[in-house]
Amino acid sequence: MRADARRNYDKILATARIVFTERGTDASLDEIAKRAGVGPGTLYRHFPTREALVDGLLQDWTDRVSADADAAIATGLPAREMLSDWFEHFIEHITLHRGAASKIAAAMDDPASPMYRKCQVMADANRRVIDHLEARGDLRPSVDPVNVMRLVSGVATVADSSCTDLDVTPMLDVVVDGIVAR
Repeated sequence: MRADARRNYDKILATARIVFTERGTDASLDEIAKRAGVGPGTLYRHFPTREALVDGLLQDWTDRVSADADAAIATGLPAREMLSDWFEHFIEHITLHRGAASKIAAAMDDPASPMYRKCQVMADANRRVIDHLEARGDLRPSVDPVNVMRLVSGVATVADSSCTDLDVTPMLDVVVDGIVAR
């Protein structure tokens, strides 16, 4: 990528991060282009769809998701605490930008989505935590990591779309109670 194109790319991402934080991921792409000081054509050349722009923002996100899963496993905490901590981090990651949770949840099952590969990183991180607890005998039999990820993503989507600062802990407790061995 040419130096000027790279500068425009970086300006668009930096501006999108601000605008999506202020207004959510459905904010006007034209507004992002204008605030970034580029034309709409430049924005669409780098990011042909809104989903591609969200995906661009999630680039460094994958490293953090993976590191958080490894950190959760390394704690050695009891299952209930480990899952609660992991799920809270998981939700923080997918609600980083208002409106992103539903887009990420939709991309989980769509191989054509630009965000699909990042969703696979998230799925792998979640699977590692679930597999670790299952190997310790801490989970009910046949817990499906993909279904757990969908449940937690649903909680994230509800919290993300709430008009208030919704406490997700009671909802996550229901998920944890449903999968931890008794």
